[in-house]
Amino acid sequence: MKKKVLSVLLASAMVASVLAGCGSSAADTAAPAADAAAEEAAPAEEAAPAEEAAPAEEAATEAAADTAAADSAAPAADASGSTYALVTKSAGNPFMERMASGFQEAVEAQGGTVVIQNPEAATPDAQISVIQSLISQGVSSIAVDGNDANALTAVLTEAKDAGIKILTLDSDVAPDTRTVYCNQAGVQQIGETLMEAVYDLTGGEGDWAILSATSQATNQNAWIDAMKKLMESDSKYAKLNLVEVAYGDDEPQKSTDQTQALLQNYPDLKVICAPTTVGIAAAAKVLQDQKSAVKLTGLGLPSEMAEYIGDDDAHSCPYMYLWNPIDLGRLAGYTSIALVDGTITGAAGDKFTAGDLGDYTIEEIDGSTQIILGPPFKFDPSNIDEWKSVY
Repeated sequence: MKKKVLSVLLASAMVASVLAGCGSSAADTAAPAADAAAEEAAPAEEAAPAEEAAPAEEAATEAAADTAAADSAAPAADASGSTYALVTKSAGNPFMERMASGFQEAVEAQGGTVVIQNPEAATPDAQISVIQSLISQGVSSIAVDGNDANALTAVLTEAKDAGIKILTLDSDVAPDTRTVYCNQAGVQQIGETLMEAVYDLTGGEGDWAILSATSQATNQNAWIDAMKKLMESDSKYAKLNLVEVAYGDDEPQKSTDQTQALLQNYPDLKVICAPTTVGIAAAAKVLQDQKSAVKLTGLGLPSEMAEYIGDDDAHSCPYMYLWNPIDLGRLAGYTSIALVDGTITGAAGDKFTAGDLGDYTIEEIDGSTQIILGPPFKFDPSNIDEWKSVY
């Protein structure tokens, strides 16, 4: 654990230098330069003990040693001569930008060419259009953050038939249309984590609501289904009343409007859970600006949520969770390279090394092959200041 937390500082500097120095080789490129590789540790345990933090110089020294050791133990893959594409959900989404920066960093560090496509709208039609363009370009692989579970089936099948390696990250598609899914955390684990947060913040009873992304988002729907099943199966949650699942379509203004509608329509509302970084940031501002007693939790970026995190009445969000979108992108980048060079086929049991993220094994989960980045990490008043400048 200590190794992961310490190595993040070096990784942060590497990302910043790559982004600042190279700009982008992508078509519609992403990634603010300030995003470092934080959740590499999105620290993989529930919380990172304070004693694991070290002065910056010591951390950089240890991280450098760790990286050098890893490099000597496992020579880096050579991705030169191949082109690796990433298709995000939409343009203008900070989570997507950070994820794209990690993908670009991983692939370019191994000599590969990167193409990042950010569709103008978070719709399957917009993704279909850019995927068709990538097929025409003859890229080696396409990593897709799916806007719909089934709508991309035809175009991804076409890509596979053309010899392009297909994988997904963040939000999956139909399993038979891709090789493997890079999943940020297990669905059940996320559902349990968010449900426990709702239970805590409501005091175990009362009205609560969900502010999601789009109604077709496979990752959001899977997490929400897991939360609903927990409510139905565990009497612990019997006094909680889910009044509505609202959809902000991962658009700041629509998410703002949906939050205001929830406050107006449900005067006894206690908690809003937003398992989307765009939604939680919009809801946090509404609640805090209106000095609402309604509390917020969900999945958010530390850099966007720092001013709203607090355990007093002046702050709208006592705590939230997330993984590292940069590391998720990096994992997808390393997975793309491993698929193209034949290190893995996408079959359950395949193993590969994802740079300094470590060793991964492809697992079969619920009938599909997945690679799990790690569990969600809790951000609260005790650590938000440490993480807000990282990503």
